[in-house]
Amino acid sequence: MYVYNHKLIQQIKAHLSNGGVIAYPTESCYGLGCDPFNYHAINKIIRIKGRSKTKGLIVIAGKLEQLNTLIQPLPASSKTELALYWPGFYSLILKVTRKVPRNLIGAHRKIAVRVTQHRAVQQLCRELQQPLVSTSANKTGCKPIKSYRECLRQFGKQVLVIPGLIGLNQKPSTIIDWESKKILRK
Repeated sequence: MYVYNHKLIQQIKAHLSNGGVIAYPTESCYGLGCDPFNYHAINKIIRIKGRSKTKGLIVIAGKLEQLNTLIQPLPASSKTELALYWPGFYSLILKVTRKVPRNLIGAHRKIAVRVTQHRAVQQLCRELQQPLVSTSANKTGCKPIKSYRECLRQFGKQVLVIPGLIGLNQKPSTIIDWESKKILRK
């Protein structure tokens, strides 16, 4: 696991606050991320990936509290049940607040969020004091990128590539609609 130093964290904070996009290691591949409240940065990710604007993006956090401005308040019983999934490799579809940019959720009324088990991402979110957009680092239809070097090669200066190791998961996170409990991606 990579431990992020103070200098790198400050560089990432400045980059994100200026509407920049980062590539960072997650549980199964490198992910593209940005501030989930920065409309223009979200559009950059959509453009870089060649992704449909109707599709939503996942937001990843180091702890549940970092999602409070994105998702509607949950009853205590739901929070207890969430402990069965998080931290973990499950992205749950939950109702959004009015603060969420439309381009983050695409044509949907809900958002996919995850409290990660990846220690480096937990640290990154904790140090940045915010959640991050998390979509696989690749052009739509291509294989997700698994290494720092490949991110540099494919994205160049379009994104700030963060060093580190991806987790051991071979597939993307499981996505579950929280209300219906329907598995949308396994």
